[in-house]
Amino acid sequence: QVQLAESGGGLVQAGGSLRLSCAASGRTASRYAMGWFRQAPGKERAFVAAIGMSGGLTYYADSVKGRFSISRDNAKNTVWLQMNSLKPEDTAVYYCSATVRPANLLVLTPPEYWGQGTQVTVSS
Repeated sequence: QVQLAESGGGLVQAGGSLRLSCAASGRTASRYAMGWFRQAPGKERAFVAAIGMSGGLTYYADSVKGRFSISRDNAKNTVWLQMNSLKPEDTAVYYCSATVRPANLLVLTPPEYWGQGTQVTVSS
């Protein structure tokens, strides 16, 4: 099992950037593929990005491809989501996640572990 804690959310203007961080407990982060999901009020929780256990493979939702970038440092037990060119439709609670399954399964399959979420609000 792993404990996840997100940080870095806030209010930004459209076109701006924000960097989210996810701190994972323990020293075995490399056992997990990691991902980011987001959920707006009244909407389904949606996949945003995923990264493989070693950080060599990444996957992105079409809506964020080219704007967001996921990265990880297993030595620091940390995963980041760099968000650029933010749009109002990016407004949501963003959740860090982890799974023992391959990272590509996070595109459509919910992970086993979730953080508490951090609010991202993008103004027009």
